[in-house]
Amino acid sequence: MTDTSAFDGLRSRLRGQLIEPDDADYEAARKVFNAMIDRYPRAIARCVDVADVMVAVDFPRERRLMLAVRCGGHNGGGLSTCDNGLVIDLSRMKGIRADPQTRTVHAQGGCTWGDIDHATHAFGLACPSGIISITGVGGLTLGGGIGHLSRRCGLTIDNLLGADLVLADGSFVSVGPQAHPDLYWAIRGGGGNFGVVTSFEFRLLPVDEVIAGPTVWPYERAAEVLRWYRDFIANAPRELNGFFTFLKIPPIPLFPDALHETIMCGVVWRWSGPADSADEVFAPVRAFGPPAHHAVGAMPYPALQSFFDPLYCTGHQWYWRADFIDGLSDAAIEQHVAHGRVPTALSTMHLYPIDGAVHDTGCHDTAFSYRTSKWAEVIVGVDPDPDKKTLITDWTRRYHDAMHGYGAGGTYVNFMMDEGQERVQATYRDNYARLAEVKRRYDPENLFHVNQNIRPTE
Repeated sequence: MTDTSAFDGLRSRLRGQLIEPDDADYEAARKVFNAMIDRYPRAIARCVDVADVMVAVDFPRERRLMLAVRCGGHNGGGLSTCDNGLVIDLSRMKGIRADPQTRTVHAQGGCTWGDIDHATHAFGLACPSGIISITGVGGLTLGGGIGHLSRRCGLTIDNLLGADLVLADGSFVSVGPQAHPDLYWAIRGGGGNFGVVTSFEFRLLPVDEVIAGPTVWPYERAAEVLRWYRDFIANAPRELNGFFTFLKIPPIPLFPDALHETIMCGVVWRWSGPADSADEVFAPVRAFGPPAHHAVGAMPYPALQSFFDPLYCTGHQWYWRADFIDGLSDAAIEQHVAHGRVPTALSTMHLYPIDGAVHDTGCHDTAFSYRTSKWAEVIVGVDPDPDKKTLITDWTRRYHDAMHGYGAGGTYVNFMMDEGQERVQATYRDNYARLAEVKRRYDPENLFHVNQNIRPTE
């Protein structure tokens, strides 16, 4: 165990804050998004600049302490914290600059997607991200970035122009297509294995107001809806995104009172094409069924991005299982219907389409290897009550066990819990060997291993 005087020395070298177990704000500082994760770091370094990060990386490397890196703390598996080690917390590094002339944004590593949406929406621009605005930019980006704009604009990493990193040896580098291209390739999907990303540069696209919202049908029609959705979304224009979900209707004004607390199936849509084309685009949706409720309307893009924030807030119990899906067979649909009745109000299953622009990039052009799959499927047990941990965990596992044989083999790293090295390798497929070699070059001692770990080539 590193002695107290060493941490006193670290504290004196930081412009930011070093939080230790005896400090009043330690309990709040150690908590992460998933309340199922309950870990006790030896210290938390809240960095305010790159120099702080360099000092904070040197400290555990020199003392062989465990190191975890936190951007938004949103990781489902709790990989932004650790027991008895040092957490580098970037949450105070929120510098951001959107440039409407070059259609780019520079954002520091502690930003959330809500921060970026706020800065870019003022210019009628957006960067493809996820579906919850409190998600950290760093974690989502480094895992790939699947969300509302994927079919039109690709993954988040497909719009990553460059990044600044502090490496395992404490040095600082900027990466891009011409600067450290191997590292630039690896961080686009390879997770936090290669360094602490202190700043990102993204390409922005013209996205201002969108036509968005949910359409829901009775659960008893789920098989019919899934078959229709499977064919409809595959032939839809790229400007239309829609992820399928099983859900319990929340008691909010968006839905009629008669539907509240009812288990249903649905699709959450986003149309970012011409507004005057929306009626034509959604005509087949309204015609199919008809639906029990169709709550699609115009809204600013940041409103869509923060749509789920009040429901999926920090402090709930979360348990995840996921797979990439190449095709949605009738047999797979039968299993979805057999297992999809959610056990709690916030538990759900999502099928995110990852075709369209995602397929414009090759499987080996970035570390994200599942470029030919059609969907990213995730099954999530969620509830604020710790007493329901077993209920949501068992449901998620049973559901995933029934569906895994219909998957493509790997999964989206941002949807993984602690599932072992074999699962990590399956997720990167034949990109794994190249990633391991990049890891050997930049982090041969595997300092950055509290992640979906890529082990350095020996």
